Amino acid sequence: MTQGRSDRRSFLLGSAAVALLGTAALSNGAQAWPARPIRIIVSFPPGGLTDLYARAYGETISRNIGQPVLVENRPGAGGIIGCDAVAKSPPDGYTLLFTVSTPIVQAQALYKKLPYDPNKDFTFIAAFDSGHLPLAVHLDVPANGFREFVDFARKTAVNFGTYGPGSIPHMVAAQINKLFGTRIEVVHFKGEAAMWQEVATGRIQAAIGSISALAPHLHSGAVRPIAVNTAKRSPKLPQVATYLEQGFPEKVFILKGWLGLLGPAGLPQEIVGRISKLVLEGADTPRFRQIYEPFGLVEKPSTPEEFLRLYREEGSVTIAIARELGLSLD
Repeated sequence: MTQGRSDRRSFLLGSAAVALLGTAALSNGAQAWPARPIRIIVSFPPGGLTDLYARAYGETISRNIGQPVLVENRPGAGGIIGCDAVAKSPPDGYTLLFTVSTPIVQAQALYKKLPYDPNKDFTFIAAFDSGHLPLAVHLDVPANGFREFVDFARKTAVNFGTYGPGSIPHMVAAQINKLFGTRIEVVHFKGEAAMWQEVATGRIQAAIGSISALAPHLHSGAVRPIAVNTAKRSPKLPQVATYLEQGFPEKVFILKGWLGLLGPAGLPQEIVGRISKLVLEGADTPRFRQIYEPFGLVEKPSTPEEFLRLYREEGSVTIAIARELGLSLD
């Protein structure tokens, strides 16, 4: 063998060894996870379903991995600020995200340019049922059903609360204005707690949000639910008819959002698999069944593969509706 061939062979063997060592290091790094506390960023304020899920699943993950899981609420810009922080984090499993569909899906219709690319900058770990989102009005609004509410909005100025730009509540309000020529004024809040408080006092005439956040005001009698989204009635509000039952078949009235646990793009599959397994196991415990019950939630968390499929298939429909309604904020 000539000297040139010998050098070339040594180079190739050395390159292969380096590649194998690199792969082993990556694998060992994933196996060593977690070696320090994990942070879950919630893109909305405390008090909502997203925050509740993050804290409950954070405790479950912490108990099983032996490391603290810290929840950090980072609201703002309809959830974009928190999402951006995670998108720009290292893909090492130490920074995760709990958010709703709005800053991942609808935001693509709202803004010409986002600080992250939802299609490239995240790893999809688990999607969670967000439950029904009832439309409720202040007690003084003379409406017991959706059609009566529309008639009221045609004659009277109505302020309509949402938990963020581009959210399903925002889309519903825009659809009402488009269908019936009303001039409902949309008022965006950073979260549900402040929104429902404003409806309870009568400063906001109507809003849409989760059953759990609405519940205290239902019990006080300050607000009245008049419609629920999706095709079936909520088991928590069986007396409240769906939009579909009340004669309104438009797609926006049966949209169902999701809550999601995500990480930055490039998160090792070993870590994704471990987190997914802990989430699915936790969902089957009595503790989590007690958490789901007040919201009327019945669906189990998804696998990473199911979440990605949900994002791709249903997300495109939601984005198209948002664009048809002209929800662009740019």
